[in-house]
Amino acid sequence: MNLETHWVVGFVDGEGCFYVGINRHPEITTGYQVLPEFRVVQHVRDVQVLYGLKRFFKCGVVRVNHGDRWEYRVRKLEHLKTIARFFELHPLRTKKRVDFQRFARIVRWMDEGRHLDRRGLEQIIETAARMNRGDSETLIGILAALKTKSG
Repeated sequence: MNLETHWVVGFVDGEGCFYVGINRHPEITTGYQVLPEFRVVQHVRDVQVLYGLKRFFKCGVVRVNHGDRWEYRVRKLEHLKTIARFFELHPLRTKKRVDFQRFARIVRWMDEGRHLDRRGLEQIIETAARMNRGDSETLIGILAALKTKSG
């Protein structure tokens, strides 16, 4: 399956997800690990599209997500930078663009190492909490815990 740029943009606009998770990790200086990921989930009958995306972006993995659903997922920072550059050059057209812009900012900050200090981590959490319909309550709780520790 050979995919074209405009098709990929439209498909990801409808089916893609830019997500940033924050997990407790006591061995890291800040106590938390930042886990950004780009994901597209499809029913097994359309798994060839996911393999097409993997070939198109030249990175990521295709694996079972849950039951009869499969996912194309990119987590490695270097590869996420490639994904971010692509969508900066070829912008999404729906409200998902706003989440992507926040996601790309977080990827940039991580590339700069900002996730490794408390203030940078706070900025990342504040930005991630405004993405998607996600887990902002949990992120706000982590942010409050960080500020309590430092204050």
